Amino acid sequence: MDRLALVRRATRGIDRRTAVRAGVIATVAYAAWLAIGAFGRPYNFFDMKIYHGAVVWWANGNELYEFIAPSTTLGFTYPPFGALVMLPMALVPVDVAGWLNALASIGALALVLAGLLRPIVDRLGWPLWYTVGIATPMAIALEPGRETLGYGQVNLLLFALIMADLIGLRWRARRGTRFDDAAGPLRRFVFSGAWAGVGIGLATAVKLTPALFVVYLVITRQWRAAATAVGTTIGVTLAGFALVGTESRAYFGGVLWQTERVGAADMTPNQSLAGLLARLYDSIETPGLLWLSFSVLVLALGLSRAVSARADGDELTAFTLVGLTANVVSPISWSHHLVWVIPAIVVLADAALRRREASRGVAQRTGPASSYGGLPGVNGLRPPIWYPTLTGLRHGAAAVGLYLLFLISPIWPYEHQLPEVSHYQDGLFGALMENSLAVALIVLVAALPWRPGAEPAFYADRFGRAANAVRGS
Repeated sequence: MDRLALVRRATRGIDRRTAVRAGVIATVAYAAWLAIGAFGRPYNFFDMKIYHGAVVWWANGNELYEFIAPSTTLGFTYPPFGALVMLPMALVPVDVAGWLNALASIGALALVLAGLLRPIVDRLGWPLWYTVGIATPMAIALEPGRETLGYGQVNLLLFALIMADLIGLRWRARRGTRFDDAAGPLRRFVFSGAWAGVGIGLATAVKLTPALFVVYLVITRQWRAAATAVGTTIGVTLAGFALVGTESRAYFGGVLWQTERVGAADMTPNQSLAGLLARLYDSIETPGLLWLSFSVLVLALGLSRAVSARADGDELTAFTLVGLTANVVSPISWSHHLVWVIPAIVVLADAALRRREASRGVAQRTGPASSYGGLPGVNGLRPPIWYPTLTGLRHGAAAVGLYLLFLISPIWPYEHQLPEVSHYQDGLFGALMENSLAVALIVLVAALPWRPGAEPAFYADRFGRAANAVRGS
């Protein structure tokens, strides 16, 4: 067979494999669409209609925070900076704004997943486009993904801003590598990661809960990123005062403290600790002292575990723990806010794969079979009969269970609203289902494993500088 025929044959094989993978992605996307129809709720860009109506109202010369959406008691609750960012959508119909937001959110999610999965697929030898093509619709089908898109929310965009800083920290930890050879000053600046903190700062300027990431950066002594985040938040907030002073004074002087504008604490979609306690007490309001006590405990636990994860070389898990902690301790965390379960599932799945890979490596290094049940030994020790087959099963099962929980989202069949219906209307099982997502968040803060050496920003930064010094001497 001549060389040209070999090339043609190989090309046909590649094309066939690519077509099969594209078919798998299409199948997964269709399955995700069916899952959204089966487990999701009717979506009509409800929140986007409020945002769009508010900026149209504002563009017509009215006071931004005096807007109340028709047939509701809801108004605009974001800071003036958020309103300025949303102002251009006043030029298009609300449905167009909703679909543009959905497309931008899906694109942002795909980019985030590419960044999160790149180290994993490189290690496993999987194609990145294929893995991201499968992971993106699977993530969209989850409760926070479909709720964000269906209601016209901005959570996936804010999530992308924060995770961009994670990528920036990862790149900054690789100083002295091939990124320093990038052509052009702009490209070198981007890959230097010197801008890390800007995303957290912008996200904090839109919503207050990302401020917990600034606390994390401070306690882990990532001073430059922390200063960048704080400077960005203050800068855009002051810019808001300069551009729209009336709205800025109205927001920070009153609207910010009017918690009743967003809804009652006991509402079923509020899956924070405050919502959990309010429903357990069957009350519209959260028991304040009890909530404060448990919030301090969860805050200390989440941040301490995030610091430990980073010290062991897993920055992704550290960021995930901070995000999950923010969801738990926030007074209001609607189900569409819970986007941090997406990287939590990635961490659990990768932890399972790593443990299985490690067990296979140990099994390959064991000695020959002995008379002890025919099993190989490691340093004189005999592994159990199931080793290494079930290694990583616990973390894999946790990843699958967490995915199914947020796919099915059992809170909605047991949704109740005081004072009409008690939260114990369907007994203890119904109360557990109504609070299931909140319970899962608390368990993740307490038990999400980290992967030593998976994202070694800390050690790479320290040892990378030492290696550069040695090379330069």
